[in-house]
Amino acid sequence: MARFLADESVDFAVVRALRGAGLDVVAIAEVLPRATDAQVIDLAVREQRVLVTEDRDFGRFVYAHGLRTVGVIYIRYTARARNKLPGDVLEAVDRLGEKLRDRFVVLQPGRVRISGIPGSG
Repeated sequence: MARFLADESVDFAVVRALRGAGLDVVAIAEVLPRATDAQVIDLAVREQRVLVTEDRDFGRFVYAHGLRTVGVIYIRYTARARNKLPGDVLEAVDRLGEKLRDRFVVLQPGRVRISGIPGSG
């Protein structure tokens, strides 16, 4: 199963839900507060972790700048849908498993889009 790195932008309820399911999750807020986006990506790659983020900048880094990554789950939830967020992330992770590696996943209420990451093989 994939290992995860939760960006500071991620609702901590998601971190708790993933950990509660027995998954290996490192939270940037706990290990490297106020890290730059480049530091976050570097840590994810070094530790071979799929990045979980609510920061749209990571899409630009991956696609426009070609930064290498293990995989990204980009969460796009409105305030009204946030109560479903932890469960939806858990469901997506459970369903996709190792398919999360080398993929850019956009998670929205009722919708999951999966794209390959340029240069990931």
